[in-house]
Amino acid sequence: MKHIAKITALVLAFTAGSASAQNANHVENAQGGASCAGCNLFQANFSYKDMPRRNFAKARMRQSDLSLSTMNYTNFSGADLSISNLFGGRFTGANFKNSNMQKTILVGAHFDGADFTGANLSGALISGSDFHNAKINQAQLNTVCGDEYTVLPAGLSVTRCR
Repeated sequence: MKHIAKITALVLAFTAGSASAQNANHVENAQGGASCAGCNLFQANFSYKDMPRRNFAKARMRQSDLSLSTMNYTNFSGADLSISNLFGGRFTGANFKNSNMQKTILVGAHFDGADFTGANLSGALISGSDFHNAKINQAQLNTVCGDEYTVLPAGLSVTRCR
């Protein structure tokens, strides 16, 4: 009986893990340039991709690599981008409304005119990024760290990373 319980536990653990893994078809389509709202793009690699004006609303993009990509005017509203890497990317006018960006690396990225209304940025690193004309507030910035090269809308400030 103990043997059956162990096998059942292993099957349940494997099934639970599989359910949260990325959807290979979703990733392939999105890497090819397709919009993919609500898709499971967990740990997808979009580095160096030129993908402006795509729709990734409510997509699961946790731990994804968007470094050095160009995704201007892309819709990430309600997406899970937590623990993702957006290093050096271009996100002019992108929509990050109500997205989860906890512990995301935003270092050296360009967010001119991007909308972060309701986004959770806690623990994010924003050093050297450009948030000129971005919709972001001081309460959000109080949960992140940056440096003297971080460009923010007038009247806002960020704590220096240690």
